Amino acid sequence: MTDKETIVQLYRDENTAMVEKDLNKLNEILASSMKLTHMTGYVQPKLEWIDQIQNDEMQYFASHEEAIKDIEIDDDKASLVGQNQVQAKIWGGGVNTWPLQMKMYFAKQNGNWIITNQVASTY
Repeated sequence: MTDKETIVQLYRDENTAMVEKDLNKLNEILASSMKLTHMTGYVQPKLEWIDQIQNDEMQYFASHEEAIKDIEIDDDKASLVGQNQVQAKIWGGGVNTWPLQMKMYFAKQNGNWIITNQVASTY
């Protein structure tokens, strides 16, 4: 796969792993220092996010891709913007579907791409 195909696949793998509650896959594709900035502005460390998925504080029921755009690759760094309709129950709220936009950042480490940072918003 090309670098572009690989980072797009990582984005898709993360969305699938969230819905399937595949914690091993998330741990594998997310850098240990990864941070997720939520729509609220809360910056969440990787392990806390994975723990909240495991404990059903964050439940993802479906994720339907609508667009992937603004793909940028510069040597061993990359980014893209993904837009998905995400059905989820977050922190005790009701089940909602959000037009979730994720600005994703990637780095190539030891020849493999990994997700290093994510910023969520709506579109």
